[in-house]
Amino acid sequence: MTELAKSFEPGPIEARWAAAWEQRHAFAPTLDAGKPSFSIQLPPPNVTGVLHMGHAFNQTIMDALTRYHRMRGHNTLWVPGTDHAGIATQIVVERQLQQQGISRHDLGRKNFVARVWEWKEQSGSTITQQMRRVGASVDWDHEYFTMDEGLSATVTETFVRLHEQGLIYRGKRLVSWDPVLKSAVSDLEVESEEEDGFLWHIRYPLANGSGSLVVATTRPETMLGDVAVMVHPEDERYTALHGHQVTLPLTGRTIPVIADDYVDREFGTGVVKVTPAHDANDYAVGQRHGLPMIGVLSLDATINDNAPEAYRGLDRFVARKKVVADLEALGLLVEVKKHKLMVPRCARTGQIIEPMLTDQWFVAVSKAGPDGKSIAQKAIDAVGSGQVKFVPENWVNTYDQWMKNIQDWCISRQLWWGHQIPAWYGSEGQIFVARDEAEARVKATAAGYAGELTRDPDVLDTWYSSALVPFSTLGWPNETPELKAFLPSSVLVTGYEIIFFWVARMIMMTSHFTGRVPFETVYIHGMVRDSEGKKMSKSEGNVLDPVDLIEGVDLPTLIHKSTTGLRKPETAPKVAKRVEKEFPSGMPAYGADALRFTMASYASLGRNINFDTKRCEGYRNFCNKLWNATRFVLMNTQGQDCGLKEHTKAECQPGGPAHGYLSFSPADRWITSELQKVEAAVAQGFADYRIDLVAQALYGFVWDEYCDWYLEIAKVQIQNGSEAQQRATRRTLIRVLETVLRLLHPITPFVTEELWQTVAVVAGRKADGSDALLAHAAYPVAQPERIDGEAIAWMDKLKTLVGACRNLRGEMGLSPAERVPLVVIGDEAFMAQAAPLLKVLAKLAEVQAVADEAAFAAATSAAPVAVVGAARVALKVEIDVEAERLRLDKEILRLETEIAKAEAKLGNESFVARAKPAVVEQERARVAEFSATLERVRSQRARL
Repeated sequence: MTELAKSFEPGPIEARWAAAWEQRHAFAPTLDAGKPSFSIQLPPPNVTGVLHMGHAFNQTIMDALTRYHRMRGHNTLWVPGTDHAGIATQIVVERQLQQQGISRHDLGRKNFVARVWEWKEQSGSTITQQMRRVGASVDWDHEYFTMDEGLSATVTETFVRLHEQGLIYRGKRLVSWDPVLKSAVSDLEVESEEEDGFLWHIRYPLANGSGSLVVATTRPETMLGDVAVMVHPEDERYTALHGHQVTLPLTGRTIPVIADDYVDREFGTGVVKVTPAHDANDYAVGQRHGLPMIGVLSLDATINDNAPEAYRGLDRFVARKKVVADLEALGLLVEVKKHKLMVPRCARTGQIIEPMLTDQWFVAVSKAGPDGKSIAQKAIDAVGSGQVKFVPENWVNTYDQWMKNIQDWCISRQLWWGHQIPAWYGSEGQIFVARDEAEARVKATAAGYAGELTRDPDVLDTWYSSALVPFSTLGWPNETPELKAFLPSSVLVTGYEIIFFWVARMIMMTSHFTGRVPFETVYIHGMVRDSEGKKMSKSEGNVLDPVDLIEGVDLPTLIHKSTTGLRKPETAPKVAKRVEKEFPSGMPAYGADALRFTMASYASLGRNINFDTKRCEGYRNFCNKLWNATRFVLMNTQGQDCGLKEHTKAECQPGGPAHGYLSFSPADRWITSELQKVEAAVAQGFADYRIDLVAQALYGFVWDEYCDWYLEIAKVQIQNGSEAQQRATRRTLIRVLETVLRLLHPITPFVTEELWQTVAVVAGRKADGSDALLAHAAYPVAQPERIDGEAIAWMDKLKTLVGACRNLRGEMGLSPAERVPLVVIGDEAFMAQAAPLLKVLAKLAEVQAVADEAAFAAATSAAPVAVVGAARVALKVEIDVEAERLRLDKEILRLETEIAKAEAKLGNESFVARAKPAVVEQERARVAEFSATLERVRSQRARL
C-alpha cells in the first residue's frame, strides 16, 4: 500500500515527472503503418527567447492535443525546435561585444559566427528548458535548430532548385531598410504607430517663372531626391499645369508636373512630391510614368553624393533641420503644421525604417513554375480545395486576401548570422548559384569563366528556413519513414499574427517541393492580454512570467521585473503600486497543472484572452481537491475487496457463485452514466478544437458530481451498505477515479501521472510495481449503452430534495451545525431508499415519514413546506410563533430600508451618470437580491 502525502505540493511532483518522461523517452513516436498518425510542429521560438504567456497558452493547447492522440494509440510526434533568429541573435551578441569595446568587424565574419555559436551553446536553450517546466510532451530526440547541418543542407537545396526553376532572382528593388542594422527587413516586421510630427508646406517655383506649386510633405529631407511633383488628373486647380516643369529647391534641377489618380486631393495642398527611391507608393508611380530614381540616402541613412554638397554626410534628421532652415531662408517655406503620422519602425530594433533601393534576392511567388503553377497559386489552391482548413474558418478570408495580393518575397538580409546565400560572383558580376563552391566553379567553367569567385555575403531571411520546417525536420529530400508518416502534420496551432510570416510561407514551400500540404488544419487562437484587456508588454509593466506563476516569486523580485524596461520610467511607482496591490505577498506558486488548466479554460476559438490570476488560484484548488479526493478513495479501497474480479455471465446468474457479488445503487449507476456523458463531451471538444469545453466538462464532473455528490454518498454506502453494496461502491469509486485521471491527463499531466501510479494498481489497470505510464494509457471512450436513465432521474430527484432541504434551512435561519428532523409525506418508496443519503447530505437529525395530512400538519406546525415531485417536506422545528413574527417583521423592515436606499441611488441621475458602470450594476443587483429575499420572508410571515 502506498500512502499519498497529506497535502498537494506541485513542485517536487513536476520536477520528478518531467525528468522521468524524458529519461524514458516517453514521447518518442511509434511508426506503425496500421495506426493513424498525429503530428504537430511547434512554431519554433527564437533561440534568444524566454517563455512568455503566449507560449504557455499555445503550448498548452498543443500538448493537450498531443497527449490526447498519443493516449488514443496514434503514431504521435510533436516536433520541437528553435529558430536561429538572424536579427535578434545578431543584436544580442553584438551588444555583448560592445560591452567589451569591440565590434563584429573587429572579429571578422568567421570569428563572429563562431562567437554566436558559443553564445547559443551557453544561453540558447533557456526556452526549451522552460517548455519542459510546463510539461510539453515533445519528442526531444527530434529537436532541431534551424542552423543545424541537416536543415542547412535543405535550405541550400531548395534555394538552388528554385533558382534553377527561375523562381529565385536578384534585382534592385525598394525594400524596408533598417539603417542601424544596415539590412533589409521584412515588411511584416515593420510596425507603424501614430506619432506626433509635422507637415511642411514648401513652394516649388515653376521653371517658366509664372508662379509656383506648394507641396505638402512629412519628410522634407527626401526632397533632394525628388524627380517630379504630382497632382490628381481631375483636380481643376492644377489642370493647366500638367506637363510643366518646376525648379526643385536647393538642387537647381527641374522636374515635371505629372498627373496620377494616386493623389488624395484633400490631403495638404493636393500637390505631392515624387521620390521613387525613398517611398513605396512613389516607387509604383515612378514605374508607371517611367521616372528616374535618385537615391539620396546612404545605407546608414546619411545623405549621399547624389545630393548637393551642403548636405552630404549629414544624418537624415540633421539634414531635415538644415533643409527646413535653408528653405525658410529662401522664402520657400510656406507654413508648418502639426500632424499625426504613421511612423514605420523595425519591430526588432525600434529604428525608423527607410524605404531603400538596394540589390536583393527575391522569390518570384507569382511566376509560373515548371509545372505551370506559381508557388502562390499552389498555396491558394491548397486552402481553396479544403486540403488545409482554418479553425475558425473566417481566417480563410484573411489568408486569401493576402495571398491574392502577394508581392515577390525579399529573402536576403545584410547580416552575418544565418544561412549564407549559396551564390558566387565573378569579377564582372556573373552569378553562379550552387550547393557549394566546388559546384559553383564547375558552373563557372561551363560558362567560360575561369577567374576568382566571391561568395555573396548576405544571409537568408529567417522565415525562409522556417518555411521549410514541415519537411526539412522529417528528412527531406529523402523519403524517410517519418516524412511518410507525419507529412502533412495534423494541425498547426498558432496565433493570427504569423499567418503571413509563417503559415502562408509553409504552405507555399511545402506544396511546391513535396506536392503535399504541410498540415491539414490551422487552428488560430487569440492573444493573451492582461486582466484589463491590454496587450502585455514589458514597456507597460504588465507582463506575467509563466514560470513565476508556476513556481511563485517574492514581491520585491516581482516589482523589479515589472518596472524594468518601462517605456516611461516615471511610471515605475505606479506600476509597483499596482503589483503590490494585486500580489501583496508576492506571486503564489500555482504549479504547472493549474496554469495549464487555466490556459485550457481560455482556449475558445479565436478569442483574445484577458488573463486573470484568480483562475490559476481556482484551478490550484481543483488540483488540491483531486488530491484529497484520491486520498479518500485510496483509504477506502486499498487492501479492500473492490469487486474487480471478473465473472462469467453464467456465474452471475441466480444460484451461480457470483450472484449478488456486486449490488450497485442508483447513485453508483448515476455517476457511471455521468462519466459516459463527460467522456463523449471531451471527445467532441477535442474534435472541435474547443479545449475550453473539454476543461469545462472535466472540471464540472470532477468537482460537482464526483467530489461534491458521489464521494459523500459513497461514505454512507460504505458505512451502511451490505457487503455487496460496499463492494460495488468501492469498485465504482476506484474505477471512476482512475478513468478521471486518464481524462484529465492531457490538461493536467503532472498531478494525474503522480496519482495514477497508485490508483491504477488498486483499480487493476497495471501490476503493482510496473513502470507503466499514464502518458501511455488508453484514453477513455464513451459507452452510451451504459447510460442509465432511471438512475439519472433518481439522482436528479435526490439532488432536488437536498436542495429543498437546504433552502428550508436558509429560510428558517438554521445554522449548518443544527441538525433537525425532516418530515415527509408522499413518494414512500423513493423516500425509504433515499433517507440514509438525505440525512447526511442535508444535515438532518432523521427523516420521519408520515402517512396522512393530519400527522404532517401536526408535525410541521407553522414551518415552511417544500413540494418535491409527489412528496412534501418540512423541517420539524419547535417555533415560538410570537418571537418568530417579531423577528420576521424586523427583517422585513430591514430589507425594505435597504431596497429604498438602493432605489434612491438608482433614481439619482447624477449618481448613475458619474458612477462606474460596475457600481451602478452592483446597486441594481442589490435591489434584485433584497427583493427576492423580501418576498420569501413575507411568505414565511404570512404562514405564521
